[in-house]
Amino acid sequence: MLRHKLSYILAGLACLLGNAAQAQNPFITNQFTADPTARVFNGRVYVYPSHDIRATPGHGRAGWFVMEDYHVFSSANLTEWTDHGVIVTQNKVPWVKPDSYSMWAPDCMFRNGKYYFYFPTTPRDTTISKGFTVGVAVSDKPTGPFVPQPLPIKGVRGIDPNVFIDKDGQAYLYWSQGNIYGAKLKENMLELASEPKTLGELPTKGLKEGPYLFERKGIYYLTYPHVENKTERLEYATSTSPLGPFTVKGVIMDESPTGCWTNHHSLLEFKNQWYLFYHHNDLSPAFDKNRSVRVDSLFFEPDGAIRKVIPTLRGVGLTDAKQKIQLDRYSRLSSSGANIAFLDTANKFQGWKTVFANNQGWVQYNVVAFGKQALKTVTLRTMAAAGATVQLRADGATGPVLAQVTVPKGSQWQEVKAPLSAFKPGTHTLVVSSKTNTPVEIDWVKFE
Repeated sequence: MLRHKLSYILAGLACLLGNAAQAQNPFITNQFTADPTARVFNGRVYVYPSHDIRATPGHGRAGWFVMEDYHVFSSANLTEWTDHGVIVTQNKVPWVKPDSYSMWAPDCMFRNGKYYFYFPTTPRDTTISKGFTVGVAVSDKPTGPFVPQPLPIKGVRGIDPNVFIDKDGQAYLYWSQGNIYGAKLKENMLELASEPKTLGELPTKGLKEGPYLFERKGIYYLTYPHVENKTERLEYATSTSPLGPFTVKGVIMDESPTGCWTNHHSLLEFKNQWYLFYHHNDLSPAFDKNRSVRVDSLFFEPDGAIRKVIPTLRGVGLTDAKQKIQLDRYSRLSSSGANIAFLDTANKFQGWKTVFANNQGWVQYNVVAFGKQALKTVTLRTMAAAGATVQLRADGATGPVLAQVTVPKGSQWQEVKAPLSAFKPGTHTLVVSSKTNTPVEIDWVKFE
């Protein structure tokens, strides 16, 4: 009980502090998050992910997914994210098996003045379902409070609920359990209006799960993670109907090069740009059951095909030059002389640092908004045991020098301020490089 109370206190403190995350990937860095469903409500983006935690004795299965609650995050610009705290927790849902730690990938949809939050988990009563089923919690606001229904949706056995409302007003529910299934929903959004249909014509080899369906220009896109080889990649199929038949079209994102076994996603159009929300294990590289959510831009070809998304650390959105610029979430990194490391390997939520080994190292960070009013100084949080010199340029390695910063000798982190030698208004690429052969580490840079 104390553990649960503590989690609510911490969540409340996070909300009070604003808990603004950055524009880089992963974009939530104070907790583990996975399976992000992104929705636009009232001009603001809301992300409903699952919440990975570490197993502890008596709380979850060691070496497996451990999830006891859900948070919701929101942003007006895809740059600054606010944690609105816990919206549903396992032991406050009447039908859920206590301490089952199986609150997996969710979704949320708005209809008729209400927000409907769909989540899969394990019921206490096996007559309801042997294995996972899907429940609904209802709210007047996208951030809650959400009130769980007393029973899950009848006739649904499986995980990864996804809801789609077609242009004619008909709502559909999709989920997975070996295959991917779809069914119509009643107007009340709480009951099936048709028998579940197995969505065929999809790959039969390897696991498929995590359906996410959307419509664009008359084409219905069914997107899903699929294990074609060893780990999940994101694929899609298309149809002229929400329930198929579907034709497999291609890959949205390749398998993780670092071996994260799962991926789970959603696609969203916001201010005339499409985005892919997905997850990776950035903050837990040695254990892929603790994931972190990411977002990258997505594009369509003229014929409607989805262009493959190459994952980035930079992510999306403008970075204000007057905020802390996390160079470790780079756009480009030199092939030698620079690398990325955790600030504190005992607490990876502290994030990363850029480590320059010598004067061959550089890092490029795209899309920094310097504004119109002239900036006068730059501050670096940095450390160099033997001292070092760091150079900052705009618009590439041969662009104008913004500042040259002398880092004093020291074995502790220090904030070093230097005057700017030039200022360029507007939005620019920032390149930071080492000009000496002595090691230097940088946590962040900030202009004033």
